[in-house]
Amino acid sequence: MEETARPLLRTAALGLLLVACAGLLDAEPLYVGGAAFLLVALAAATWVLLGARGIAVTRTVGLTRAMEEQAVPVRVKVTGTRPLPTGAVLDPLLPEPAPLATGRRLTLVRIDVRFARRGRKVLAPPRVAVRDPFGLLVRLVRGTQVAPDEVLILPRVEPVRAPGSASDGTGSLQLGRRSSVAAEIELDGLRTAREGTTASRMYWPSLAKGGELLERRLRADSDTRPLVVLDPRGAEREEDLDAAVRATASLAVHLAHAGGCALLIPGDRRPAALDPGLVGWAHLHARLALVDSAAPPPPLAGLAARRGPIVYVAARRLTRPPRALAHAPGGGRVLVVPGELAGRRPAFAVAGCLGYELSEARRGASPAGVAVA
Repeated sequence: MEETARPLLRTAALGLLLVACAGLLDAEPLYVGGAAFLLVALAAATWVLLGARGIAVTRTVGLTRAMEEQAVPVRVKVTGTRPLPTGAVLDPLLPEPAPLATGRRLTLVRIDVRFARRGRKVLAPPRVAVRDPFGLLVRLVRGTQVAPDEVLILPRVEPVRAPGSASDGTGSLQLGRRSSVAAEIELDGLRTAREGTTASRMYWPSLAKGGELLERRLRADSDTRPLVVLDPRGAEREEDLDAAVRATASLAVHLAHAGGCALLIPGDRRPAALDPGLVGWAHLHARLALVDSAAPPPPLAGLAARRGPIVYVAARRLTRPPRALAHAPGGGRVLVVPGELAGRRPAFAVAGCLGYELSEARRGASPAGVAVA
């Protein structure tokens, strides 16, 4: 509904024309018709101009962050200093204008809106279209909000399933799971014993052979926990990029619950750690919502040297694995794409993408260490 006064002006012009014709032709009956049209135009203008004065429209958005397809409660409130005239509430979230409660001083419109795609949604301010009963004049009253509302839509977190499965149950993905003790530290060689080192870290065989007392050097778990990498480049369709982002979010949460993982988002040089408690996940989730195809590629130089498993999520439909994942060490390498790889059988499916084990010894078979329910 647009602001317009053309029907009103045409009605007034018709009234003036009839009055002029009545004077020129001395046809007194035309005066009645002309005066009637002029009175209707005057009444419509008065109705709308007076009715629009004192109207205030505000909108309240219940959530500033929501997942895809999650209902976001929105309330539009219209108040007036006098009874509201005829008209309608205009909001981009409404499928069609909502009528005003004519004769009352308050109109409430409640909306449950769902967004199908992730990203930042900017909502234009609501408006009220005030019109007369004949629809001759329409005047728009804009909201009192200075800035538009914003809602950040986060990518959905979906379960990991067996390929082709339609089950609603949550799947299970295990990549190199270790005991809680092994998850904290890993042997990384020997060095000369330092003062204060605990007996459990001493390497006693070296002392027994009459040599120097050595201690075990332990390496942190950051290089051995599963790493999820998102590569947003080259997506043929926006749907493919959205699917890759959903798969990344789903796998990160899944592996974090399974014992912890790391997540490498485009634009970061180092992965961010995720523990089973998902500390810091809200920030990473919000960043995934804003990833686009123009984002820089992930740094691949350090992937080949990483000892832990790597789950590489690509937005483009690859026909062969990336070079950085060509040689799979003991930790294993998994490629997740929004399509199929020729000659390979997928190990799992998540968020519209398929996951493939890249270890040559496991090609064509369900990967060891990966369990899908």
